[in-house]
Amino acid sequence: MAGVRRTRNWIVAIAVAGVLGGAGLVGLGMMRDDSDGRPVGTFSDAANATNQTQVPRARAQAAPVPTQAAERAKRVKALDAALKKYAATAPEFSVAVLDRRTGQRYSYRGREKYETASVVKVQVLACLLLKAQDAGRDLTETELSLAKRMIRLSDNDATTSLFAKLGRASGLSACNKRLGLTETKVNSAWGLTRTTVNDQVKLLSELVDTSGPLDAGSRKLAYTLMSTVDDSQDWGVPAAARGTEKFTVKNGWLARSTENYRWIINSVGRITGPGTDVSIAVLSHDNATMSSGIASVQKVAKLTRQHLKY
Repeated sequence: MAGVRRTRNWIVAIAVAGVLGGAGLVGLGMMRDDSDGRPVGTFSDAANATNQTQVPRARAQAAPVPTQAAERAKRVKALDAALKKYAATAPEFSVAVLDRRTGQRYSYRGREKYETASVVKVQVLACLLLKAQDAGRDLTETELSLAKRMIRLSDNDATTSLFAKLGRASGLSACNKRLGLTETKVNSAWGLTRTTVNDQVKLLSELVDTSGPLDAGSRKLAYTLMSTVDDSQDWGVPAAARGTEKFTVKNGWLARSTENYRWIINSVGRITGPGTDVSIAVLSHDNATMSSGIASVQKVAKLTRQHLKY
């Protein structure tokens, strides 16, 4: 998961040796309110019409105003169609969006499992912060230095050190319960951890939830690190952000040796601005190249904004 240098507008792919693989995709998951209000038609009384000349009544009837639920359902349907159309020609992917203003979550193939590659580093960071909280202390200088390298530079050696400090797979798995991650299976080789987009947006929400397990200091540090990643790694979710908006991000990328070195490309992050506060997770695999995988993930993220209109 070595980093790549690029401009904000495009990516220059680099070769990276890998050992991760993707999963097949089936199913569709979403949460939405399907209720809507429909006017009840009125009918004239046949008895009153007997032996009478009926006079047509020209009653002006205002068009029904769409409810918020009906509008949401319309947007979800449009996004479903757009993603289904794109999926017919693209490598396999899943996406989830959690709107913190409304509490609504959308997911496409939301429970399909993928190997994380470096997006697991967000999970490692959250568990490291919880461990320090439990001990009633801040991160040590060494821990903070490792955390900065892990998130900002996607440094693998730093991640391995922190993974060991947390108790490896068993330690991270125990931490997952506190974070509410029910669809994530930690692997002893941390990059082979398997997860879903539903779990990833759940994790992102825990990083900012004032009533969640992370205290204010931990939430602030997580935001600081994820909003200051190296310029070469600000692709993926940030592609859906507008110029005046802020974002956090962590990406994962790896050529899968067992899939003819086709690429896992994952991106998780949050976009905030006036009227906007959404967490997005896009997981994919079987991409022919790193650059084409990044383009695919960014297209999916942009489609969610185009149709959900957040």
